[in-house]
Amino acid sequence: MYEPSAEHDEFRSQVSRFVETEITPHATTWDRDDSIHPYPMHLFGQLGELGWLGVGFDESIGGSGGGPLERCIMFEELARGSAGTALGIYVHTSLATAALTTVANTSLRDQFVPSLLAGELTGAWAYAEPDSGADVTQVRCAARRDGDQFVLNGSKMYITNATFADVILVVVRTSGEPGRLGGLSVLAVDGESEGLTRSSMAKLGMRPSELAELHFDDCVVPADRLVGELDNGFRQCLAVLSQGRIFAGALALGLGNAALQAAVAHVGTREQFGGPLATKQAVRMTIAEMTVRLRGVRLLVYETAEKMARGEPYDTDASITKLVASETATWVSERCLHLHGANGYMLDSPAQRFYRDCKINEWGEGANELQREMIFEAVAKGYTP
Repeated sequence: MYEPSAEHDEFRSQVSRFVETEITPHATTWDRDDSIHPYPMHLFGQLGELGWLGVGFDESIGGSGGGPLERCIMFEELARGSAGTALGIYVHTSLATAALTTVANTSLRDQFVPSLLAGELTGAWAYAEPDSGADVTQVRCAARRDGDQFVLNGSKMYITNATFADVILVVVRTSGEPGRLGGLSVLAVDGESEGLTRSSMAKLGMRPSELAELHFDDCVVPADRLVGELDNGFRQCLAVLSQGRIFAGALALGLGNAALQAAVAHVGTREQFGGPLATKQAVRMTIAEMTVRLRGVRLLVYETAEKMARGEPYDTDASITKLVASETATWVSERCLHLHGANGYMLDSPAQRFYRDCKINEWGEGANELQREMIFEAVAKGYTP
């Protein structure tokens, strides 16, 4: 079982102090900002300078060393301050940068990864489309080879960071028909490419993060921007998505803990029926249940991260972790809002923000129904919990 080292405890303290001074005081403002670019872009530079964008990446490519345990600590603490802010960092590091690090050739990796880890460039990962969400085989955004370049046509939707990203990893069909996983490639597309239109999308929660709809109209991408093998790049990126479920679990854990802390603070001071809510048995039982469920999530997240660090198989454990963590965060956030009553329903209350932020965790990195299907298939093949 995972036992935090002194180094892990110190790193958590460092991130926690940063969150308390640089993120938490602004979380409500960032959530309610309706400007074109509500995401606090300066955080990329700050986290890059601190070396935290590079946590879990090898020093030889500009990373800071460490591994999945350290990255889980970082995402948990960032999400405790603002889940929407943590989501933007998560997509930048654990999807876009991780895919380039894991799958791209040396030339392409060296071109982008050091600047992404330094916070000088920003990244996004784009595969969802109007008719292709969990079922990636339905991707229709197509790229045809034309000499030393690809020409892209089609659309992507619900792409985090894509309103501002400097490099967008786009999943495209380069051969075959929709309905097949084969024939899907990945291209590193410049965010300012001619023929690419980026449109911001308004959403319910995770509001500091930015969501975009992308349209490619004869968008030209150099052939040397191919990430991985032609017709097989997305399949090569599946390991990155599996890893991402662990870090998504850590993000959900941080959000759940923020909701628990807010609930504890509220029931300790809110007076009803002659005393604080915390003196009422039903309230006390709810707080206890929130605590128990989050404790289980913590064990799952860090045990699975430790498996990954040791090089052991972890795909099914990652699916379980993401599923349990996301659904627990939703339950805890709803209970937090319920315990706050009318006070929590007000827009200046963090309780309503937690409630709006939590649900997307059940869809991202593969909807939880898909996770259950993969877990069943693993059990049928002999997996034991």
